[in-house]
Amino acid sequence: MGFQQAGIRASSDPIEIHHLGCEDYAAMWQRQADLAAARARGEIADQLLLLEHPSTYTAGKRTQPEDRPAGDTPVVDVDRGGRITWHGPGQLVAYPIIALANPIDVVDYVRRLEQALMQTCADAGLTGTCRIDGRSGVWLRGTGSDGSQGAASNTGTATGSNPGGRAIDRKIAAIGIRVTRGVAMHGIALNCDNSLAAYETIVPCGLADAGVTSLTAELGHRVGVAGVRKNLAQNIEAALDGTLPVEQTAPQQQ
Repeated sequence: MGFQQAGIRASSDPIEIHHLGCEDYAAMWQRQADLAAARARGEIADQLLLLEHPSTYTAGKRTQPEDRPAGDTPVVDVDRGGRITWHGPGQLVAYPIIALANPIDVVDYVRRLEQALMQTCADAGLTGTCRIDGRSGVWLRGTGSDGSQGAASNTGTATGSNPGGRAIDRKIAAIGIRVTRGVAMHGIALNCDNSLAAYETIVPCGLADAGVTSLTAELGHRVGVAGVRKNLAQNIEAALDGTLPVEQTAPQQQ
């Protein structure tokens, strides 16, 4: 069940939403930092950037050497939480630059972003997304042949929502944030119709016993970034302002 709650933003002014194209990761990281500094100084309103990146691996502060791709594949080391992940075309990235209300509750902020992602998946027709204790992001649970919830080592794709009782848990959206001077930056990434091959050379988010999936792979038809971008923006704003209740289970399709 969910519960109504107050907003988590320091301001009640509308979030300024920017729908961008495919943007270089390093340049966008700098833009985030500049916006976050300006927000901390009170010079601008809260911002939400929605975009895609060219194919890029990024490593958070908890990344281990064994998580990284072999060879000379470039990796951008960043100041967000979490471990290594991939960004690329077909994956919708959202960077909320938000001044958080005091007392700052980072866990609550992350839960609200997860809720926005789960609702966006439901809006696209994918039910059954959830949180998994001890693992960030949004997931689809695997079911072993014996009916138990389980995870076998696999980073492959899925076709349809858990067809035939897939054994592995599959991550459909990642979260990694940073809060400085009361302002959150970095954000979330939702796999829409991107190739999943890039994940096969890393241990995504440090989870060797789980898989990665996308809206397209789960639903069996193409769901592109353009088809979910508006809903994700609306759901993020609603979650942060307290009008989208935080659920402990996945929201139902509306």
